[in-house]
Amino acid sequence: MRYLKFEQKRSLSRVEAADQLTALAAALREGGEAELELSAGTLSLRIAEDLRSEIEVEIGDEEIELEIEFKWPTAPTHPTPPRAVADKEKPTKGKNVPAGTGRNRAGARNAKRSASKAP
Repeated sequence: MRYLKFEQKRSLSRVEAADQLTALAAALREGGEAELELSAGTLSLRIAEDLRSEIEVEIGDEEIELEIEFKWPTAPTHPTPPRAVADKEKPTKGKNVPAGTGRNRAGARNAKRSASKAP
């Protein structure tokens, strides 16, 4: 079910097109509640952290068509907790290095050596 559909068709210069894309890019970069100034007024949208995109190019005999489409859910998504918080919730025993990695926290190889008996 569609709650709102806004479509605008008009002629504009290359510079005006670039200005529209720049405003859209700034809104996407900022995220959250964004406002886009359009000739018909201001469009306010909530922009999610994760988007799906589609770019379509059609070249015909007389024109080139470029469509850029972004989609995201209307319902707010719950972010995954940062790894540091998740690690604090699950206490570990012993060393902080997962078993079998052979590396310490700085990424260097562990200098663990096993004692061997001489023959």
